[in-house]
Amino acid sequence: GKAPVRMALTRLAHEGLVRAVPRRGYLVMPVTLKDIQDVFELRLMLEPAAARMAAGRVDAQRLRTLDETCRDGYQPGDAKSISRFLEANKAFHVAIAQATGNSRLAEAIDRLLDEMTRLLHLGLGLRNRSQEMQQEHRLLMKALVRGDGGTAERICRDQIEASRNMVLSAILTSRSALNLAITMEIT
Repeated sequence: GKAPVRMALTRLAHEGLVRAVPRRGYLVMPVTLKDIQDVFELRLMLEPAAARMAAGRVDAQRLRTLDETCRDGYQPGDAKSISRFLEANKAFHVAIAQATGNSRLAEAIDRLLDEMTRLLHLGLGLRNRSQEMQQEHRLLMKALVRGDGGTAERICRDQIEASRNMVLSAILTSRSALNLAITMEIT
């Protein structure tokens, strides 16, 4: 029916992913460099702190199970395999946030990682980074299980920085970005 579709579109509009165009329908909102900057900045504020808080409190078996799903990796250019990988990666990071015991923090990270999906599709389509991400997950998992909050925080921060670099690299090397006009605001 139309009602569930309208509800879904309303939610997407509320999240800033689509915009209603009167008498025409909906338009998917473009990703801007500001969006990328804002999302990664927020991730850098929340996720490393969550990793520090979760150290020594994680369910090691659950993380291992989630990490095994991520180990399947993905194939660049294969949207389905990238989507599966991103879902597993998101579940891994949300499980860490849930281990903090702060449900609002876990929900915020969950929503933030939903926003990241569009951005990561850009970067993961460029090259296969699954081996690097698997190594990062293993190191993070070890630090979390042994209760080393400082190391977990550092690894998480490094992971986010590597993801940001991957996304920005993908954008800067994309054909569509080659013809963008760059303007400067002088204040």
